[in-house]
Amino acid sequence: MTITFITGANRSLGYETARRLIAAGHTVLLGARDERAGKPAADELGARFVRIDVTDDASVAAAAADVEAHEGAVDVLINNAGVHGPAGDPSTLTGADVLAVMDVNVAGVVRTTTTFLPLLRRSADPVIINVSSGMGSLEATHDPSRPESTYLAPVYTASKAALTMLTTQYAKALPGIRVNAADPGYTATDFNGHSGPQTVTEGTDAVVALATEGPGHRSGRFVDRHREITWS
Repeated sequence: MTITFITGANRSLGYETARRLIAAGHTVLLGARDERAGKPAADELGARFVRIDVTDDASVAAAAADVEAHEGAVDVLINNAGVHGPAGDPSTLTGADVLAVMDVNVAGVVRTTTTFLPLLRRSADPVIINVSSGMGSLEATHDPSRPESTYLAPVYTASKAALTMLTTQYAKALPGIRVNAADPGYTATDFNGHSGPQTVTEGTDAVVALATEGPGHRSGRFVDRHREITWS
């Protein structure tokens, strides 16, 4: 049975991803930093809760040790945890604003990936999925026909651009692991005040597809729910 660890999975896209993968037969480890929110969510879904704060090295190490003690390996790591940060005019941004978002959306992925690599290497078909965004695409944010071009989120967009590049570097450096990025698309979530036209189920299509596609597929892809998309 496929063992899948998902960060930031107590609500929204992470929760729906967990629900769908459990339905597909995965053993899901639901990662969240707040046990009061994560444990009930895991119990409701039939997942196992593992506390993880991706901004804290000790917490990430403890989560990996927990998984090693209980499951012994991980087949799919889904780096889903993310924060939005300030929106609108960037003229008042501070360094602290930027670091807070990057700490979760980029450094958090690095912490978790590095720490979970030994568990992934025990899998016959290890997979890493980084939940990125079209908001980090230069092409999408410059295309007036795309919703990504109409919204100012300076630090979030920068963090997702960094995450997609980070994904390409992992894909090149880890030939034995399939590493890809997923763009959920404009989905109704807490991030956007539930304004997106997609449901959370539609928003998890790309992640679920990458998590269930099986061996033989390429590493280093960026996909949305319809197709593989460009990295530009």
